[in-house]
Amino acid sequence: MGQQSLRDSQLEMARFLRNPDTEPAPEGIEPRRLKIYQDLVYNNIEGFICGGFPVLRTLYTDVTWHELVRHFIEGHRCHTPYFLEISQEFVNYLMNDYERRDCDPPFMAELAHYEWVELALDVSQDEIDSAAVDVDVDPLEAVPVLSPVAWVLSYRYPVHKIGAAYQPNEPTDPTFLAVYRDRSDSVKFMELNAAAARLLELVRENTDSTGTQLLVELAGELTMPEEAVLGFGGDQLKQFHELSIICGCKRR
Repeated sequence: MGQQSLRDSQLEMARFLRNPDTEPAPEGIEPRRLKIYQDLVYNNIEGFICGGFPVLRTLYTDVTWHELVRHFIEGHRCHTPYFLEISQEFVNYLMNDYERRDCDPPFMAELAHYEWVELALDVSQDEIDSAAVDVDVDPLEAVPVLSPVAWVLSYRYPVHKIGAAYQPNEPTDPTFLAVYRDRSDSVKFMELNAAAARLLELVRENTDSTGTQLLVELAGELTMPEEAVLGFGGDQLKQFHELSIICGCKRR
């Protein structure tokens, strides 16, 4: 078999496996064998998606869920060969290419992203560089460093509250979250107000200002008295440090 005909055969099989209900089966292959391949591909992909998005799964009937997975398999071209990254591909599909059905909640893409973040941080190879930070220094007096496994996120929907019993139809006030992996390698989240989220963004962008200087900058942005921001902001900064959202302070 020539190279081109082999490629054509592979593409024909791939089209069939993506959507066996509409694509013709390749000729010359026993139906029983095709069914084995068909089930293997679908069940593996559906299993990873179902396991990666448990809350999203509860919002669908079996029929509408499997239709969604079929749309993904048929309509999305993955850019990675790794099964572990199927969840990220699914999120990319929902955010960029998917045409929402009447049965799909308006927050589905944001909820999927939030659920994916937990997996992404759990398997992330990023580590805190212990040689570059000092964990025993007051972040108000030194340069605080945001953990490489702490993400500051903003959503239009309160994704951390959504479930079968709570499904908002309209966006609410912006939801700010810090999702992070602590020093015991547990992934956790913390709800933030807008000021706390901005403080963490300032920490992330910072290279040489102390925590106190960042709070003074934040006070200017918020047009609030410095004393007030230094009070509640200082407590917030120390809490971030204790939780490992701030992994330490830049070594001198």
